[in-house]
Amino acid sequence: MILKNRYFLLILVPILLSGCLGSRHLKENQRNLRGERISAPGTINKEELRELYAQRPNRRFLTIVPFYHLVAMYYAGERRYDRDAFIEKRKQEEEKIDAKIARATSQRRINNLRFRKQKKIEKYNSRIEDGNLFMQWGEQISVYDSGLVNITVNRFKAYLFSRGFFQNDVTAQTRNVGRKGARVTYRIDAAKPYIIDSIGYRIADENIEALIRRSERLSFIRQGQPYREENFTKERERIDLLLKDNGYYEFSRQYIDFDLDTTLLGDRRIAVLMTIRDPARHGYHRQFVIDSVRFTTDAGVNYPGELRAQETYRDVQYYFFRDDYNRKILSQRVFLSPGNLYSRSKTFETQRQLANLDAFKFVNVNYDSSGGKFIANIFTSPLDRYEWSNEVGVNVTEGYPGPFYNINFKKRNLFGGLENLEVNGRIGIEGVASATEDLNVYKSTEAGVNGSITFPQFLWPFRTSTQLKLGKYNPKTRLSIGYNYTDRPEYSRTSTNLSNTFTWQNQRSTQFSLALANISLINSEIKSQAFRDTLNILALQGNYNLARSFQPSFVSSMIFTMTWNKNYGTFDRNALYIRAQFEPGGTTLNFINPDIITRQGLEYFKYLRVNFDFRQIRIINSWMTFAYRLNTGVAYSYGSDRALPYEKYYFAGGSNSVRAWRPRRLGLGSIPPALSTDPNYRGNPVDDGLYNYQLEKPGEILFEGSMELRSKLFGFVGGAIFVDAGNVWLFSQQTRENPDTGEQEPVAGNSKFRLDSFYKELGIGTGFGLRFDFTFLVLRFDVGIKVYDPGRPVGQRFVLDEAKFFKPFATRTPEGNYTNYREPVIYNIGIGYPF
Repeated sequence: MILKNRYFLLILVPILLSGCLGSRHLKENQRNLRGERISAPGTINKEELRELYAQRPNRRFLTIVPFYHLVAMYYAGERRYDRDAFIEKRKQEEEKIDAKIARATSQRRINNLRFRKQKKIEKYNSRIEDGNLFMQWGEQISVYDSGLVNITVNRFKAYLFSRGFFQNDVTAQTRNVGRKGARVTYRIDAAKPYIIDSIGYRIADENIEALIRRSERLSFIRQGQPYREENFTKERERIDLLLKDNGYYEFSRQYIDFDLDTTLLGDRRIAVLMTIRDPARHGYHRQFVIDSVRFTTDAGVNYPGELRAQETYRDVQYYFFRDDYNRKILSQRVFLSPGNLYSRSKTFETQRQLANLDAFKFVNVNYDSSGGKFIANIFTSPLDRYEWSNEVGVNVTEGYPGPFYNINFKKRNLFGGLENLEVNGRIGIEGVASATEDLNVYKSTEAGVNGSITFPQFLWPFRTSTQLKLGKYNPKTRLSIGYNYTDRPEYSRTSTNLSNTFTWQNQRSTQFSLALANISLINSEIKSQAFRDTLNILALQGNYNLARSFQPSFVSSMIFTMTWNKNYGTFDRNALYIRAQFEPGGTTLNFINPDIITRQGLEYFKYLRVNFDFRQIRIINSWMTFAYRLNTGVAYSYGSDRALPYEKYYFAGGSNSVRAWRPRRLGLGSIPPALSTDPNYRGNPVDDGLYNYQLEKPGEILFEGSMELRSKLFGFVGGAIFVDAGNVWLFSQQTRENPDTGEQEPVAGNSKFRLDSFYKELGIGTGFGLRFDFTFLVLRFDVGIKVYDPGRPVGQRFVLDEAKFFKPFATRTPEGNYTNYREPVIYNIGIGYPF
């Protein structure tokens, strides 16, 4: 009963706080707009109509919590706002910087001071015009305005007309709420939309008419479809591109007209007549044929007294001061040639593919039609051949934060064929939990160096003509080698990696990657006898995966990846991201004798691994989005010992997975982790609450999903509420050796994936978080709360009511035992969004 009363207060307090919203900041005869509603037939898109509101109610915290935080913020800032003080500060700042400018002796110093002055003035002007920071982040109370209601009604009518509802009626009804509140309901009465019945053409130019008729199947205007005004705009753009891709360089959408007749056929049917007018100046639309292509590779570079050399390759005239670039490679990215019709698409594709080479600051393509010829000019300006960058920061993983340092070096055009050499090094230190002792945190040092050469073509014996055709797919070959070192008190680990990867794309949104050779040599040294004993105990309990990961091993695989990315990473439209990966490991060992490897004292692996990751972001309104994700994977070993490389197992839990569990600690299935030695201790990040989550839980099958409601709160701060679910399983039941009989027996709980019951073993968590968007990065803080723990006994798995933010997490009896366990919430810090 006490718990229920607490939940009641959590709900009641925001309601009480919001109850005074409508009266505190209103003037006499004003009413607060509490809400707007649309009553319309199901055939009408209400979401699009809501974007047309001329006024809106005040935003609530995370939209669903009845607390108007932005209104409170605005008036809190207004109470402390002094406009005259900001005017005086601006004046003082101007005088201060002007005095420094007067004393400055160099033009560089003067320019820096003028820039600083401009920034300061802009800051104070913003405060003077828009109020202080709290006023800018907040919002004034929304006052009901009948004039804005009428504007909304007219917008709705215009929208309905543009969707073919030529006969519509929109009315607004206002209802008083409380003493000073108002709600508006917009009622829409619309008959059936008008339908396009017939399409005719009036085109004087026979060539243009033939092009349009051949592409009718791609038209946005089709018989039998409802009228949509936006489709006529899209059709204009389609025809404009169609003609410009067929030589009509000077064509414009202004020459396209659509005449609509709603009376000719009756019964809500429309007759459409498309007219393409001829230009008044020429009397006809001219097709342009490219006479020559001129490519200046070093535009903006000047060598006094020198003239650019000229050479022709594959009908393209190249101009340059220094012969730095392989023209064979450049020609693979140039899709313009003399004798061909002008094409806007090929022009843009040439510009894009040359930019993809990462060799030029800018790429510009323009056309010169003076002198009676049509000349394509390509101008590029080279990037610096050498580039250095450094990065210092704090690394945040499953342990304690620690510093890291990265250094990167790039040399462009390594061999003169637009190859890029990249070398980067990294060293980092962080605090991690001990794998053998409770209540201890140790220093972990990680260092690595990686080098790669990227070639702007496939390193494969293709014919020159084939390489030219492949140029439009942005082909690249990447050869890389890396060495990584990890040092902890229990062990040290080294990994040497070699890979040969081909990448290409057939659209801007679809990319492919094929690593034909991906080889790793892994070696570990166990430095602690206690850790060695821990591995042996785990092996006896049936957990062989961790022990095998510390054996010297040879891992080889091929990896094919397909990524489809539509607008992901942008927040102004709905976005979709799909990534599918297939990895056969050790396949070459089916054709050679594995003894070659085992004689070197190395383990080898044969496996198949598949992963599918689906993510989508849906825009709800200008300040709120809904994101969800489904991530699944299967890794199957068909080697003699049925083992996988440790890095190829799947894991669940962590800041980018199920956030109510610590990183990689959820699972396997319903197998319970070991009990904690001290449930109240929070110094060790993996040993608190009922269970000890010291050891990672590698699995062969992964299933996890997340839903997250994201909302802007104020300024650069956003909030989110989320629900995560997931787990990992094995293909078989985990067993352990019975110390008395020496026989294998099943461990407690279930680790085997079963299609008919796996959903009962999904760990479910919920929580809330903050996102700090600093433009250059997003810092994320999430609080994960367990809802359903499959590691608990059946009947005790719902644990939401046991959540506790601070210790103690259990009651200690006089005898030294613990009872009344609580579930500690999990705090996650991350960079970027979780998905």
